[in-house]
Amino acid sequence: MAIESEVLVIGGGLAGLSSALAAAREGADVRLLSYKQSTLRNASGLVDILGYTHDGDGPLTDPYEAIPELPSSHPYRTVGVDGVREAMAMFDDVTDYRGDHTDTNALLPTHGGTVKPTARYPRGAAAGLASDDRDVLLVGLGSMVDFDAPHVAAHLEAAGVPFEARGVSIEFPGDLRADAKVTRYAKLLDTNGEVAVGGRMVGARDALADAIEPHLDGEARVGLPAILGDDHPDAVRAALGDALSVDVFEVPMGPPSLPGLRLEDALFEAVDEAGGNFETGNPVVDYAAEDGHIEEVYIEKNGARIPVSGDQYVLATGGLVGKGVESDREGVYEPIFDCHVPHAEDRYDWFDLDVFGDHPFARFGLPTDEQLRPLTATDSVEFDNLRAAGGILGGYDFAAEKSGSGVSIATGHAAGTNAAQEAR
Repeated sequence: MAIESEVLVIGGGLAGLSSALAAAREGADVRLLSYKQSTLRNASGLVDILGYTHDGDGPLTDPYEAIPELPSSHPYRTVGVDGVREAMAMFDDVTDYRGDHTDTNALLPTHGGTVKPTARYPRGAAAGLASDDRDVLLVGLGSMVDFDAPHVAAHLEAAGVPFEARGVSIEFPGDLRADAKVTRYAKLLDTNGEVAVGGRMVGARDALADAIEPHLDGEARVGLPAILGDDHPDAVRAALGDALSVDVFEVPMGPPSLPGLRLEDALFEAVDEAGGNFETGNPVVDYAAEDGHIEEVYIEKNGARIPVSGDQYVLATGGLVGKGVESDREGVYEPIFDCHVPHAEDRYDWFDLDVFGDHPFARFGLPTDEQLRPLTATDSVEFDNLRAAGGILGGYDFAAEKSGSGVSIATGHAAGTNAAQEAR
């Protein structure tokens, strides 16, 4: 007999979690099915709504002003400005992110030395705003080659930031060369575990402050790669700040991303508190439907097919990167429900000859109606009780627009809310 829920969400990334949270807050009995680890741990932890226009103009000051000018096929046009605002209010309510005091994008330094427009940012990154005119010392670690602090500082100054930036590279105190991982640094700083320095054992927070202090030259802010604790980042930043008499901030990094992991934890906790249920580690491999209505899906577990049913379904399995949309020599397809994915028959038309050109494959995804229900090639609804959210949607280029997180939250909120209201 199938496990039953009112709303069944397939996918445990930002869109799936937003869908589950919105549906649970509407009072629905919600179950979230997630096969793989969330892609949030591979993300910077910054939440963008819209950094650039569909045509590449920007960076944008006010993303909400630009939404009505987007093409009608863009997911934001389906959700609408008010829908985006409602979704971001839900996000703000369950996280401690900053940026909710204004519609204007903030500018944050990246680990590559660029300045990125973003709508919401972790509290730990707040002291690093590029609009702040206080001088900055960036501190890299010798073992983290993807954060070259002198190089990043030089790039920021070349970008015209209103402060002086210097970069230095140090070694993390103690001999951690055999286990030089982001999570190892974070755990040591979380627990203030002791490390060997000069023949004596010293707490990791004091030892790191002592290693940074000789490099300070009057800067009011110190930025480090995002390693400053997993469970207690506020306490770690405060301890370093007190020891150095500066404001300390984290620069978001690539995977594994501690800000992404912290956001993932916050959202799973919010869904749990709202009454949602989880089923992780098993893929959805098939479904049964009758007269355009999904009756149940099947997860593969230990070689068996286990039926799971819902009154309403939300598909949030990601785009081409997340394998929610796949391609082969025959075409582009959605692998669970075989929903229609518009694309040119000739594979050479999927790409632009210019490497940095406008590639059609970047916009591959599902077209939907106004309720985010996937449409067939003839614009009829694929299934009356299936909605789609996040990266699986077509009609936008999240990488070029810097809109991926915002689209996931906005469409996830809308799909989850609509599904719950339909179910009840």
